Amino acid sequence: MDVVRISARVDYAVRAAVELAAVAPDSLTSERIAQAQGIPARFLQAILGDLQHARLVTSQRGREGGYRLAMPPSEISVARVMRVEQGFLAEVHGQRPEDVEYPGAAGPLASVWVAARESYRRVLENVTLADVVAGTMPPHVAEMIELDSAWRSFGVPAAD
Repeated sequence: MDVVRISARVDYAVRAAVELAAVAPDSLTSERIAQAQGIPARFLQAILGDLQHARLVTSQRGREGGYRLAMPPSEISVARVMRVEQGFLAEVHGQRPEDVEYPGAAGPLASVWVAARESYRRVLENVTLADVVAGTMPPHVAEMIELDSAWRSFGVPAAD
């Protein structure tokens, strides 16, 4: 089965950041973000706290209060938001791919994990929140999206 795991927490963080990007430089309350994206409010509060701690989001109290991006959406990659919630973009048993060592015939497999991470980075590091809001992707990402194979899973056939 094809697996690129994106946890609910990472998905919610990116979606919340995209909502803020859509109104930048204005702000939104956490309630508006939660309602717009169907994110549980208490979960969203923790995520916004993480984004604030990472200096991607600022908050303001009061009538004009809410959350806003701390920088222009064109300067925030999807990868940057993801790292706030999950750390590394790719890991093997909790290690960075370049730190993995295998014995014997499996030795070169670590290089495959490094290459897979680089492929992941080429998308996530180069797509910004502004790109998502505009619905326009960098050319190399747009080319991948157009591939029929990109829209199909190549999983293990179901057992009869």
